[in-house]
Amino acid sequence: MNIRKIITFTEDIHSEGGRPVDPPARTAVVLAVIENPWAGQGFVADLLPGIDEAAPKLGELLAPRVVEALDAPVEAYGKAAIVGLDGEIEHGSALIHTLKFGDHFRRAANATTLLPAVEKRAAAGTVFDIPLKHITDATIRSHHQSIEVRVADGPRADEIVIGLAAAAQGRPQARLAPLSTER
Repeated sequence: MNIRKIITFTEDIHSEGGRPVDPPARTAVVLAVIENPWAGQGFVADLLPGIDEAAPKLGELLAPRVVEALDAPVEAYGKAAIVGLDGEIEHGSALIHTLKFGDHFRRAANATTLLPAVEKRAAAGTVFDIPLKHITDATIRSHHQSIEVRVADGPRADEIVIGLAAAAQGRPQARLAPLSTER
């Protein structure tokens, strides 16, 4: 696995809807810009060797970094794979939609739910939203949120941006009724 760079973003929202958010609502994202392990090979029928090589290492690398950047217990989480234009969306999906990747984050966050995801093929600098859901109950509406990120120079055509996102709380000023109240 060839990593070109790792980027960490944090965001602290102090005000929402004209009202203070106390404590500030914190989110964190860690992105790795990696060489696409299948770049230049044409159609690859068996992605498993590349998955086995890269996915566990990426999960092990990114999970503790995003938890550390959040600097609070994780309440919501998500993942992303943005594939450069010479790759296939399946290349990104192969790396993030495996327990070999996701279980590192689940353990680090003490989570039990599936990680929501975004995956797409895009040019360098494309803005993308990473969806987040509650770590133990995906029906908790207050934690349904997303965080917008971009890598100015990635992914290059033969790269993939792999990311993890975490939030220390639900949406600032969340006030929707629980899903169980609707019939």
